[in-house]
Amino acid sequence: MFIRESLSTVKSESRASDIGKETLSGGCRENQPMFHMSSHLQKKGRESMATEIQEMVEKGRKAMEQIKDYTQEQVDKLVYEGAKIIYKNAKPLAKMAVEETGLGYYEDKIAKNVDTAAAFWDYLRDKKSVGIIEVNEEEKYMEIAHPAGVIACITPATNPTVTPLGNFMHAIKCKDACIISPAPRAAKTSTKTIELLRQALVENGAPADLVQIVKDVTIAKSAELMSSCDLVIATGSSGLTKAAYSSGKPAYGVGPGNPPIIVDRGFDLDEAADLMFTAVGSDNGILCDGDNLTLYPEDEEKEFFEALERRGIKVFTDEAEIQKMRDAWFNEEGKLKSDLTGSNADVFMKAAGIDLPADTKVVAIHVNVIGAADPMNQEILGPIVSIKSYDTFENAVDMAIENMESSGGIGHTAGIFSNDQAHIEYYCERIPVARVLINQPTPDAWGPSTNALSPAVSEGCGTWGNNILCGNVDYKNCLNISRAVYKLDREPANAEELFAD
Repeated sequence: MFIRESLSTVKSESRASDIGKETLSGGCRENQPMFHMSSHLQKKGRESMATEIQEMVEKGRKAMEQIKDYTQEQVDKLVYEGAKIIYKNAKPLAKMAVEETGLGYYEDKIAKNVDTAAAFWDYLRDKKSVGIIEVNEEEKYMEIAHPAGVIACITPATNPTVTPLGNFMHAIKCKDACIISPAPRAAKTSTKTIELLRQALVENGAPADLVQIVKDVTIAKSAELMSSCDLVIATGSSGLTKAAYSSGKPAYGVGPGNPPIIVDRGFDLDEAADLMFTAVGSDNGILCDGDNLTLYPEDEEKEFFEALERRGIKVFTDEAEIQKMRDAWFNEEGKLKSDLTGSNADVFMKAAGIDLPADTKVVAIHVNVIGAADPMNQEILGPIVSIKSYDTFENAVDMAIENMESSGGIGHTAGIFSNDQAHIEYYCERIPVARVLINQPTPDAWGPSTNALSPAVSEGCGTWGNNILCGNVDYKNCLNISRAVYKLDREPANAEELFAD
């Protein structure tokens, strides 16, 4: 549910890097002595940064050593207490996040803080992660869990509490240590989150350095962290994922979202509208798995639009108005302007000079084409959804695939609202994504207790999205699991018998 780095965060990080370069260069290329001095300062700065990160990693290793003999019950107690302290502070952390980042919706961030803590603990509490975790008498093997090590966790501005919390719960469950590298735009909120988690550890007799956070984060510090730890979990932009994969360490990254939804013929349109409202409007649309393109039957257009309006989703079909939105929302490269990311619907519409009915939270934009020909079809981190009609169901599936291939989001998540099992299977067999949500809001891809996906704050997109993992990052991804095998009382495979025609 929670895994997109905002465009403005990426811009903020790039700007911080540029400022750093300007500061170290002294701003004077003509003064040769100053240039030499600045080179010296640059070297000293890099050495200081590397020392800072290496010290954090070493603290993490020492903390792991202190809990190496913890039992499953002791480990689970730490996981529980970490979740509990965030649950108890859900409201102030939500308030801090909105005030600091300007992203999202206060009430939804409270719900995210509460739901993540609860769902993760509910899922993790009965899972084995210490010592021998499985014994198979029939196949005569045992599986043994070992910590992965110190984990570098790169977290986004869109989820400054829940992503660090999820990373922490997975790491501690496996007796790992984790170091959080927060988005600069959300550093204050993420730091407070980590302070609370460290408090929970100390109050339960565990070393605080099982979880740490990088101070005054920069791109260089994040890169140093990724190359120094044993495992990387990078939740954010595609560029960030590439950096993680280039760190020289094992890494789990995510791909960009942009989920398509198909409303099948005969599906209850009011229910579809309700599901869309949740999928598009949650946290002001900054969820990577939120609905971005909805395809509906052309012969049900009038009834569909009426259902959307009844649910409070304002539908725009006038091409002149929609062109004003394109002109106001997107830059020359066709990307959403960063100052609109995560804004309320009325802020989007005000930028385009268009009035919006009071209390409207979600806006639907009718498009005539899919794919890169219209910037409305890309991932828009806001409470905006593109809608387009289809003639045949097969055509709808083709459009859903084409839009992801052309406008982004391939490998991530898709959804379908349908009562036709044959159509559901047809869609699922063809749509190139790691997660298909059936008759539920696509943000439930994060893995609440209402479906069979494991709770996650990072959602892998498989090779479609240039990720190593096709699925939700789980606690088992933070373990080294050994298999010890006994000799089976079986005859070896007989090639002569197997290949006898």
